[in-house]
Amino acid sequence: MNTRIVLVETSHPGNIGAVARAIKNMGLTDLTLVRPALFPHADATARASGADDVLARARVVDSLDAALADCTLAYAASARQRTIRWPELAPREAAADVAQHAGRAAIVFGPETSGLTNEHIARCQRLVFIPSAPDFPSLNLAMAVQVVAYELRLASLDTAPPADPEAPLATQEELENFYGHLERVLLESEFLDPDNPRHLMQRLRRLFARALPDQNDVNILRGVLSALWDERRR
Repeated sequence: MNTRIVLVETSHPGNIGAVARAIKNMGLTDLTLVRPALFPHADATARASGADDVLARARVVDSLDAALADCTLAYAASARQRTIRWPELAPREAAADVAQHAGRAAIVFGPETSGLTNEHIARCQRLVFIPSAPDFPSLNLAMAVQVVAYELRLASLDTAPPADPEAPLATQEELENFYGHLERVLLESEFLDPDNPRHLMQRLRRLFARALPDQNDVNILRGVLSALWDERRR
């Protein structure tokens, strides 16, 4: 499975070890940690219970952008409804989607106490939501990862390999460069309120996320932005 598990700002190293064990059980080995409070750590090794190889290969990065740079599809695991609604799937639906995806996918999990922020979610294209009991919805981090990893495992066993796309899908790094270009042009043209650009930019991110643009699409869009801006400045 070409799927990465990303943990953002994990506070307890034991949870990292438990996640490593959970994903190795399901055939996943790609683990990336964004600013963990403590890692490496003896508690992580102890809780990994034999998944030391996953911990040894785990990448530690300074930002979610770095964790997702080479991915072409990212899911944010969230237990909270958001003001701006994003496409939201249960783990089984998300896993089926990932199994059909030709590029590298990532599932992103937030800090144990607060979860992912709106800024984190804006870096993803979909939400994955575990439909737990409404009167007790909170899951331990490793339990949540285990649920999603199990569904990814089932989907990979039941699904034929995806066909190669007509053009490579745009990576997260390419998309972030496009969003930065788009925001600059919209600010310069005074379409965006410079004091509060985030709300509209989140909606625009959601719009393009639905399309999963490939590299050709992004090149065309950036070419359009450059041409329009050059024309405006004449």
